[in-house]
Amino acid sequence: MRDKSSIELPDPTRQKAVASIKRFFAEQLDDDIGDLKAMLVLDYILAEHGPTIYNLALADARGFVEERAADVEGLGFPQEYPSLNAPKR
Repeated sequence: MRDKSSIELPDPTRQKAVASIKRFFAEQLDDDIGDLKAMLVLDYILAEHGPTIYNLALADARGFVEERAADVEGLGFPQEYPSLNAPKR
C-alpha cells in the first residue's frame, strides 16, 4: 500500500459516492451538480482527505488489535499439565 498515490474505489462504490455527493449538493446547498462535478469533488476528497482518514482508521485498527493481543495471555488455561502438578497419592 505504501506505493499507492491515491485511494481508489471500486466502480459500484464510486457510483454510490458520486450519487451521494450530488444529493448532498442538492439538499444542503440547493445546487444541482452533474456527474462530472461530483466526480471532481470525490477525487479531491480522496486525494486530499483520504490518506488522513485511512491513517486514522489504521491507528484505530492497530489499537484494537493490540488491545485484543494483550488479552490473549488471559485466554490460556490456568495450569498446564495439571496431572503432573497434582499431589501424589
